[in-house]
Amino acid sequence: QVQLVESGGGLVQAGGSLRLSCAASGRSSYATGWFRQSPGKEREFVAAISGSGGSTYHADSVKGRFTISRDNAKNTVYLQMNSLKAEDTAVYYCAADRDYNTVVRGTGGMEWWGKGTLVTVSS
Repeated sequence: QVQLVESGGGLVQAGGSLRLSCAASGRSSYATGWFRQSPGKEREFVAAISGSGGSTYHADSVKGRFTISRDNAKNTVYLQMNSLKAEDTAVYYCAADRDYNTVVRGTGGMEWWGKGTLVTVSS
């Protein structure tokens, strides 16, 4: 069983930066992704990273601004968010799965989910 806990959300001005963390209990080397959901919108895939960290994939909407990374020694996956925009405002969730392709597809179905952390970007 894996438990995921997100942290690092908060209020930031447009153009600012935040770093989100996803801490995992138990085995840490599963593929992990970040997703987000704004009020009234469907959940959106943001980024994915393989268990080793050797492969990453970012949605076009965040490419060049967000970077996913991991530190398996700390059982933690990060999402560095730079040049934030008002439209990045959302609850951000991390999710993990044994299969990297499942995470990259971004359509859900991951085995483990965190409860989310709120990111608010003021314009």
